[in-house]
Amino acid sequence: MFKNYFKIAIAVLRRRKFFTFISLFGISLTLTIVIVLASFIDHLVSAGYPDTQRDRELYVNSLRLMSSKQGYSNTGPASFYFLNTYVSKLKTPERMAIGSIYVATNTYVNNKKLVINLKYTNDEYWNVLSYYFLEGKAFNNTQLVNGEKVAVISEETRDNYFGKGVSAAGKYLETDNVQYRVIGVVKNVPVTRVFAYGDIYVPYTLSKSDLNNKQLTGMYTAILQAKDKDDLPKIREEYNQMISRMPKTDKEFDLIYSYADTYLESFTRMMPFSSPGNSGITIFYAIIAIFFLLFLLLPTLNLVNINISRIMERSSEIGVRKAFGASSKTLVYQFITENLILTFIGCLVGIVLSFLIIQVINNSDLISHADLKINLNVLFYSLLATLIFGLLSGVYPAWRMSRMQVVHALKAQ
Repeated sequence: MFKNYFKIAIAVLRRRKFFTFISLFGISLTLTIVIVLASFIDHLVSAGYPDTQRDRELYVNSLRLMSSKQGYSNTGPASFYFLNTYVSKLKTPERMAIGSIYVATNTYVNNKKLVINLKYTNDEYWNVLSYYFLEGKAFNNTQLVNGEKVAVISEETRDNYFGKGVSAAGKYLETDNVQYRVIGVVKNVPVTRVFAYGDIYVPYTLSKSDLNNKQLTGMYTAILQAKDKDDLPKIREEYNQMISRMPKTDKEFDLIYSYADTYLESFTRMMPFSSPGNSGITIFYAIIAIFFLLFLLLPTLNLVNINISRIMERSSEIGVRKAFGASSKTLVYQFITENLILTFIGCLVGIVLSFLIIQVINNSDLISHADLKINLNVLFYSLLATLIFGLLSGVYPAWRMSRMQVVHALKAQ
């Protein structure tokens, strides 16, 4: 039965080329945008270089201090003191990577200003994150403790400062009036991966800020890596117990909220729709789903109108088929199949166009060092959007067709 529907659908699409072109154009354009957006969201939330082991990692991205009496709060990254004094004492995590929010620093090359984003890290940072070293290696604990002015730089920084492809290991780079000896060069990291992005990475012991300042908020984040993903609930529980036992040293704020979260939760927790004890990730997914449904609504309505026009043009065909015994159910199935086939053809065109657009984005400076791709996740959601699009735009016109009376259908021609 489906084979017959398919043959009829292809014949109809070839016979009515104008309607087919208009429909394909709208479907392809809509799904191209959906696929590119899905690829970008997947790029933001999925594991990728150099943070490739998110299935056994939790993130400490923010800390919220609140005043129960005054009702105001202070939310931001944690301080090094908080991470080193409290979080580092947790027993369940196998490793803890500490990294600062990157800070823009300035240097000059051939009298031209060069902005270099500097990040302070601990030595375990290089064991948790899987950077690809083009030259040299990372700094070790001895160099960190001794406060050696050593640095790991990105490929782009090497090319901009020393010259494209020129070896940088062992040479000196000056930024913010400090000279660092380059001991490693790593492959560029997309700017969207904030836990890992930087142009130059140096030991936290070189920071100009007071690391012993007992203020709880600051400029550092942490990644807690478990030996196995089954240990993640234990890390969460131990972290929550640690927060509950923390002394209230701040006179202004008497409530402390901080969590060891999955990657996405660590960001949704900072959104306005989150609250203490609620990461807001369910609301985030709901917002994304509503956005895509609303985005699909307008092209769906346009396609519905086009499909109704197609039905009116085929009224005599429908009348004849009904007169010869075709049931309304058969006609509905046929039209929905036709619409789904058209939609999936549009999806294939959209995938090709999306691939080309993604290549343009990756090769441009629109998103620094972006590595957007059409992977299995993106394909799955693209096909799901195609199915929804095809059903929404086909069901109502098919129902209208099934209700058409034989006499009226034959007279309409």
